[in-house]
Amino acid sequence: MPNEPVLALRGVSKRFGAVQALTAVDLEISPGEVVALVGDNGAGKSTLVKTVAGVHAIDEGTITWEGRTVQIQRPHDAQALGIATVYQDLALCDNLDVVANLFLGSELSKATVLDEVAMEKRAKELLETLSIRIPSVRIPVASLSGGQRQVVAIARALIGDPKVVILDEPTAALGVEQTAQVLDLVERLRERGLGTLLISHNMADVQAVADRVAVLRLGRNNGVFSVADTSPEEVIAAITGASENAVTRRQARTTEVAK
Repeated sequence: MPNEPVLALRGVSKRFGAVQALTAVDLEISPGEVVALVGDNGAGKSTLVKTVAGVHAIDEGTITWEGRTVQIQRPHDAQALGIATVYQDLALCDNLDVVANLFLGSELSKATVLDEVAMEKRAKELLETLSIRIPSVRIPVASLSGGQRQVVAIARALIGDPKVVILDEPTAALGVEQTAQVLDLVERLRERGLGTLLISHNMADVQAVADRVAVLRLGRNNGVFSVADTSPEEVIAAITGASENAVTRRQARTTEVAK
């Protein structure tokens, strides 16, 4: 994995009036890496995502992109760099078909007329590359399952060839099979060399696809862990701020009995 992160936040802080939402937060994402961002409700995850996506400008700190300091003041700035964000609400148009949703806002045209043939061809190629299985690219999104809708939203983010993709709770409210479909797609993003920031409350999902886990607690960094070398209990302890919890107490009792 390259040493140089494609996206790095250094000492990023953000406040809303008297509320300090983020305090001196650091975060790095490298090409081909999946970083999970976890934390309890109110930990600052959504605020951090929105600062990277350009919804909120940071108050302090720096953001670097491929080694150079950049200013992200609005969503267009993030998109121009190569940052794509898929929010939890997906923002899909149910009455439009898959092709129209994929190219919504970035339609291809020929002589001022929509080039439906070119858009359908590119849509099929993209979905095939990502191993996304849907009945047809011409069916309304309303007829798709929750998992299919999620992967269509992620595929739409890739139309602009981003280098970093932010996924906000992509498996929330999905069943087991649909969750597996989305997690397979996250693996495809890694294989394509994209940096992926995965916001999730589901530790099983994090363990399944993430390389590292960054924990936020009360708007501050509370640890960055390698998934391969860290137990879910350690991450949960960092999320809750508990050096001692039910799991560690049970393990301590078991050890004491064994002695």
